[in-house]
Amino acid sequence: MQQLNPSQLAELLRNATAEQPPPLLLDVREFWEFRICHIDGSRLLPMRQVPGALTELEPDRPVVVICHHGIRSQQVAAFLEQQGFSQVYNLRGGVDAWARDVDPAMATY
Repeated sequence: MQQLNPSQLAELLRNATAEQPPPLLLDVREFWEFRICHIDGSRLLPMRQVPGALTELEPDRPVVVICHHGIRSQQVAAFLEQQGFSQVYNLRGGVDAWARDVDPAMATY
């Protein structure tokens, strides 16, 4: 899997077009965490629910996996690659790093 830092993800999202749509932002935290803060456009799918939801995801679409600090997301990203997903990225540092580096107005916990 590839790693993206928050600035790289912000640039990727800024440069999205109809021809090059943004990646799926897959937030694997728990609901209570997602309610505190999340990156706009993220889809919440708690880590424990990912195996049962694989058929809802597109294996050829780029997916950026997100959690609080990047640990759970790295595990889920590795799992998705093992399941045949071809363009998987882990957000290094998670939403915590996103709040520090890209969106200082975002709530943190």
